Amino acid sequence: MSASPLVRLEEISKAFPGVLANDRVTLEVTAGEIHALVGENGAGKTTLMRILCGLERPDGGRIYWQGRPVEISSPQEAIRLGIGMVHQRFQLVPSLTVAENVALGREPRRGPVFDRSRAAVEVQDLAVRTGLRVDPRATVADLSVGVQQRVEILRVLLRRPRLLILDEPTTVLTPQETTDLFAVLRRLAAEGTTILFITHKLPEVFAISSRVTVLRRGRVVGTLRTAEAAPEALARMIVGEALPARRDAREEPPGVPVLRVENLRVRDDRGAQVLDGVTLEVRRGEILGVAGVEGNGQKELVEVIAGVRPLETGRVLLGEDDVTFAPVRARRAAGLAVIPEDRYLQGVSLPMTVEENLLATRYPSFVRRGLLEAGRIRSWALAVMGQFDIRAPHPAAAARTLSGGNLQRVVVARELASAPVVLVASHPSRGLDLAATRFVHDQLRALRDRGGGVLLVSADLDEILELADRIAVIFAGRIVAHLPAAGASRERLGLLMAGKAA
Repeated sequence: MSASPLVRLEEISKAFPGVLANDRVTLEVTAGEIHALVGENGAGKTTLMRILCGLERPDGGRIYWQGRPVEISSPQEAIRLGIGMVHQRFQLVPSLTVAENVALGREPRRGPVFDRSRAAVEVQDLAVRTGLRVDPRATVADLSVGVQQRVEILRVLLRRPRLLILDEPTTVLTPQETTDLFAVLRRLAAEGTTILFITHKLPEVFAISSRVTVLRRGRVVGTLRTAEAAPEALARMIVGEALPARRDAREEPPGVPVLRVENLRVRDDRGAQVLDGVTLEVRRGEILGVAGVEGNGQKELVEVIAGVRPLETGRVLLGEDDVTFAPVRARRAAGLAVIPEDRYLQGVSLPMTVEENLLATRYPSFVRRGLLEAGRIRSWALAVMGQFDIRAPHPAAAARTLSGGNLQRVVVARELASAPVVLVASHPSRGLDLAATRFVHDQLRALRDRGGGVLLVSADLDEILELADRIAVIFAGRIVAHLPAAGASRERLGLLMAGKAA
C-alpha cells in the first residue's frame, strides 16, 4: 500500500443553525487503504463526507487531493476527481428500473437512443462480479430497502471511483451479503481504490479497515491502526465513557397472546404473492423476532398488521379483537404501535418540527374546544424529548436538521409514549450508533418487561439474538421455523433464512 495520502481534509469546520457539525476536523486517508470513520449519530461523519463530495461547502479549512489544494464546489467536481459516495439515504429514482438508475449520467447509447438492453447487461455483469445480485429490469419502487442499498452501491462502482465512500453500507445486508461486500472491498483496495468506510459496528471496523478515525461531537478524538486498537477502548473513544451494562434477560414466562396473525396470504404491489399462509403470535411479556433476508415478505407482514396493506385471506387479532379490516386509527386505539423500517419515508415528516412529529398520532389528546393547546403540547414535547434523550435545540426545530439517530429517537418516543400493548418494530436500530442502538434496545426490553408484546422484524442476526425470546424465520413468504432464542445459533438461522434447512 502506498504511503502517500490520496486526500487530506485540514481544519474543516461546518455549522448549521444551532449545531456545530464539524469543528476543525483534520483527516488524512492514504491511497489504497480501507479507512474506517466511526462516531455516534450527530458526531459529524456524514457532514464531513458531504463536504468531500461537493454536497456541502465548508465554513473553513482546506482540502488536498494528491497533495494539491482543491475546491470541491459541486458533486460534478467530486466525480471528476474520482470521488464516489454511497449515501445512507438512498439517492435513487423510484420510478426507474435498476439498470436505468445505475446507468444514470453515463447511459450507453445506440445512436441517439438510450440502449436499455446494453445497460441491463452491464449492470447484470457488475452485479455478478461483485456479488451484489439484483434484477436489472426491476422497478426500484418495488424493491425492498436491502435490495435498494445494493443498487446504490452498484451505481457508484460502475464509475470506478478512486475514492469510494460508504455510509453505513451494511445496515440492510445479511451476514453473508456483508461478507461478500467485504470481499469486494478488499479486492477493490488491492486494485488501488481507496475506501472510506463509515460504520457504527465495531466488528466491521476490525474486519475490514487498516486504520480508524473516531469523531465525537464534531471533533477528531484520534486516528489509530486498527490492528493496535482494542474494542473496549475504541467504544469508549466513540461515546466518551463506558457503555452501560446490558440488562438481564426476562425470566418471567410470557402471558396470553396480544397479537395473532392467522393464515395470512398477501400480494405485493405488482400482484405477486409475498405471504403464503403466515401464522404467528406475540404474547404478553415477550419479544418475538422475525428473522429473514430482505424481500421475503417482512415488509408486507408489517404493513398488514399496521393496516396499510390489504390481505387476500387470514385474520389479524389484537388481544381478542379482530382488527383484520379495521382502520389504522382503530388499531392504534386498541394498543398497537409501529416503528416503520424507513424513518425518512414512513417514520417522520422532515419539513415538520420535532414537536409536530411527536404529536402526529396524538392530536386529539391536545384539543380543547376545537383548538390545539399550544402550551400543553410544548410542555409535553419537552418532557418526551428529555425522557427519550432527543438531542434537538428546541421542540420547534425542523426534523430535517436532526441526525439519523435522533430522528429514530423521535419515532421511538412517539410510538412508546402512548404505552402500547403491542409494538411492531421493523429494523429499529438500522443505521444507529452504539449508544443509540443500546437505547432503542433498552426501550424494547422495558416495554416487554412492563408486560407489552414486541414483534421485532430485523435482518440483523445480532439484534435478533440479543433481543428476542423466540424467533420465527421467514423465507419466501412462509414461516419455516419457530425456535427459542436460547437454542438458536447464527449458523442455523443463516441456513433457515436461505431456505436451506427445515
